Amino acid sequence: MIDLPKIETKRLAVKLTARAEKLVKQGHPWVFDNSIAKLNKEGQAGDLAILFDNRADKVYGIALYDPDSPIRLKVLSSTPATANEAFFKDKIQVAFKKRAKLLRTDTNSYRLLFGENDGFPGLIADVYDNVIVVKVYSAIWFPYLEMVLPHLLAISHTEIMVLRLSRNVGKGNTYGLTDGQVIHGVLKNDVVTFVEHGVKFSANVIYGHKTGYFLDHRNNRKRVGELSRGKSVLDVFSYAGGFSVHALAGGAKEVVSLDISAQALEVAVQNGKLNPHKGTHKTMAIDAFVGLQQLIDEQQQFDIVVIDPPSFAKSAREVPTARNSYARLAQLGAQLTKRNGLLVLASCSSRVEAQVFFDICEAHIRKSNRTFNVEDKTYHDIDHPIGFPEGAYLKCGYYRLN
Repeated sequence: MIDLPKIETKRLAVKLTARAEKLVKQGHPWVFDNSIAKLNKEGQAGDLAILFDNRADKVYGIALYDPDSPIRLKVLSSTPATANEAFFKDKIQVAFKKRAKLLRTDTNSYRLLFGENDGFPGLIADVYDNVIVVKVYSAIWFPYLEMVLPHLLAISHTEIMVLRLSRNVGKGNTYGLTDGQVIHGVLKNDVVTFVEHGVKFSANVIYGHKTGYFLDHRNNRKRVGELSRGKSVLDVFSYAGGFSVHALAGGAKEVVSLDISAQALEVAVQNGKLNPHKGTHKTMAIDAFVGLQQLIDEQQQFDIVVIDPPSFAKSAREVPTARNSYARLAQLGAQLTKRNGLLVLASCSSRVEAQVFFDICEAHIRKSNRTFNVEDKTYHDIDHPIGFPEGAYLKCGYYRLN
């Protein structure tokens, strides 16, 4: 492994407002700047905040100070602890054990660290076969990488480690580290092939979105694949073809991948070719709403329609627009689903709660004059554990249309 930066940090004494203190003690990992009641000195990114109880004046937790975010403190522990190598090693071991059941399947791709939900706020680690990709979303982690990264490498038994930096982090002081830097091992190809429940995929671990792929829908993709034999399938917002590839591998006779990115669709086609299949794979490079209406105008229908859009609500003010978008997609999708066909509707917007999302979908399927049976509602896979309310974002409804 390359020499990682050695960065001196300070210890800060912090007291929070009564409400914030209560939330932290209950396990919430975020403290906003307006919830800090007392701070003994100004901190730098990664300084260790020691949290003192307002009444007893005793330490009850530790957090990392982030001057660049409204979430000023990212909590590491809601009990007294020391942020040393043993502390981080133990947290990594706990996270790895949560993934044990998944790793007993024919799968060599998984999320090892899911940020706050695994006690590492602002840090993600995804494994693709023998490559582990670590993405840093906050500069608070630079002082601790030398303590964290070797243990991620060891427990995952990977041979190569790639560091990815979020756009905001990359704009600041990165201590000589760069986005897409290979910090351990030798990466012969930017594109890494991996297996997801027996189906092959690829991820560009250097230039791909996030860490190179979206692992969270793994179970839903597997399920759609199992239901696709002999069926026609429409995969909307297909990106690199997650649902499309499982459908083809599962024996679909025809799959249409629809996405606005022609480049992503090229990857989807290549991913499809990684697995033996007899079905035809078509692509549509077009805005989803325009493309869906075009298919309706052409009077096309499919046995299975999957609509899995990106997050429509990245801030609170976008929630009303997001709700309208989900409503439109449910109506459009219902018109494109054959009688006795399956409409699969998903959301990754944490600000739109699951029940609200399902209510919107169901109301607008009915507005399309279709009746339906709810076959299932699914949430996070086990490598995306939910550690606090805002950590829950993924929901997926399976509707059998009459």
